[in-house]
Amino acid sequence: MKTSTLSPYRLTILIIVCAICFMANFMQYQVSAWGVTVMDMMQTDVAGLTNLMLMPMLTAVFLSIPSGSLADKFGVKRVVSVALTISVAGGFLRSFTLGSVPAQTVAMFLIGFGIAALNANLAKILGTWFKEQTSLAMGFFYAASCVAIVIAQVFSTLMGTLFASYLIAAFLMAAAAVAWIVFARNVPAGEPLPESEPIVQYLKIACKSKNVWFIALAYGLTLASTTAYCSILPSALELGRGIDTMLAGSLAAIITVGSFLACFAGPAAVLKLGKNKPFLIVTTFVGAAVMFVSWFVPLGPGLWTILVLNGFFTALSGPIIQAMTPEIKEIGIKYAGSAGGIIGTVGLLCSYLLPLAVSFIAGDNWMLNLSIESGLFLLSVVFIMALPETGIKGDYLKQESLEPHEA
Repeated sequence: MKTSTLSPYRLTILIIVCAICFMANFMQYQVSAWGVTVMDMMQTDVAGLTNLMLMPMLTAVFLSIPSGSLADKFGVKRVVSVALTISVAGGFLRSFTLGSVPAQTVAMFLIGFGIAALNANLAKILGTWFKEQTSLAMGFFYAASCVAIVIAQVFSTLMGTLFASYLIAAFLMAAAAVAWIVFARNVPAGEPLPESEPIVQYLKIACKSKNVWFIALAYGLTLASTTAYCSILPSALELGRGIDTMLAGSLAAIITVGSFLACFAGPAAVLKLGKNKPFLIVTTFVGAAVMFVSWFVPLGPGLWTILVLNGFFTALSGPIIQAMTPEIKEIGIKYAGSAGGIIGTVGLLCSYLLPLAVSFIAGDNWMLNLSIESGLFLLSVVFIMALPETGIKGDYLKQESLEPHEA
């Protein structure tokens, strides 16, 4: 494959995309940071708090496929602009309806519009601007999410009141939305827009691609297993191993450090190697092993170290797998929005359904629960192995004269 000439404007696009990602995650995890206040205000319990915090994920379940197909048809800038406008409205609604449970629920659902549309079209956006460096750009997006979660947990309550915290976030999201509306472009200067087709055709092409489903299942299994693992780890350490509550939370949080480093290390490694699959297969096996072993390491420096490695090896695959979408020949940039919608929906459904199934099977057997999660993470390697080698040194991209982004 020829090395593509990349537009310098791609950095502007990346900064705006990462800013939107940061603000969407920050707004979501503010609910967690203000958890006690929110529960008192809404007169609810932990289950109600969790439902409120996860409401943006429900938005994505319904919105991912339509927003992807609409972006393929009408352009990603227009679709994401509309979604971001709705998110901003949700942010201000949340700020001024603190006493209303229904309004808070609706507001969180609306807040999810922008990030849902962006996530569905992420491979399309970054693939258009970064070509063979898409996975590296994807790593920055993932890193923005990691940083936002930490910043939200640490600084949200330092803003004085819940109202002030929510209102500041709403204004910052509005600024990110304005930046997208003003500065975003569908394609680099001089590149033609793909020829328009009926919306159903975009979705039909994406649905017929077995490789889209392989990516979706690999992405879904890694996302579901790591999300569930990190969610239950504090409780498992406290109830299953008798570790102090605050220390258990800190041990679980240290996983984020490894995940942040992996956001850059994984994409950089495959870009250097020129191949994705060997790297993904090896690191998935290592990641699953580290997930499993972490439970048995005694409290001390060894446990802190193994949990950082846990976060590192289990986060390597995410940006690489998601970046493969526009490299699939039958998809390319033209159908990447619809494909991304399918992948996002499958990922979210896996993240919701698989942890429920694991909890039903394992009950309060924490070792069994975490062991199954590590097994689900390992299972993703089956679908990774079924994918073509889309790395720049692989044979897949050399089989036809067309560039993968023109497929």
